[in-house]
Amino acid sequence: MGTKVNPADSSGFVELSEAVPDVILEPRIFMTKEAADALKEVSDDVKKQGYRLKIYDAYRPQMAVDNFVAWAENLGDKRMKEYFYPQVDKTRLFADGYIDAKSVHSRGSTVDLSLFNMQTGKDVDINEVQFKNRMILREAMLRHGFKALDTEWWHFTQKMPCFSSIGIGELVRTQRLSAF
Repeated sequence: MGTKVNPADSSGFVELSEAVPDVILEPRIFMTKEAADALKEVSDDVKKQGYRLKIYDAYRPQMAVDNFVAWAENLGDKRMKEYFYPQVDKTRLFADGYIDAKSVHSRGSTVDLSLFNMQTGKDVDINEVQFKNRMILREAMLRHGFKALDTEWWHFTQKMPCFSSIGIGELVRTQRLSAF
């Protein structure tokens, strides 16, 4: 069982929508093969409970992090404030931990996600009031080898393997893989 990998491809990346076919995501999102395999187990787990995973973010090349940092340092650019940080002063983005010069997402084994209710066809309410829903996601992730970030209920990193930052070159060499 597991994702089929081309032996000539040493990048270790898979396209998440192919490795975890029941996942809901917008753009193409990549992860390491090991993290995608573990996330497939989480997907199977929550699917039995009537949910699907909804992925917001996973692998983020360091180049993208660098661009994000440059944007955050440009205090005059407030075009997206209304949508992405309406209650936060842009001068506080670094100090309050919203942005950092390095991201664990650059390792390819971190994911930001939520749940989607298959019965209602809607995103699951996982705000502070809906503790039970957050615990369904958290417990499934922990059961399948991810660790949680206590300050962000949506953020999980695979316990192992722990890779150093992976460059865009490895992502470009990634082969499209068949689903399980």
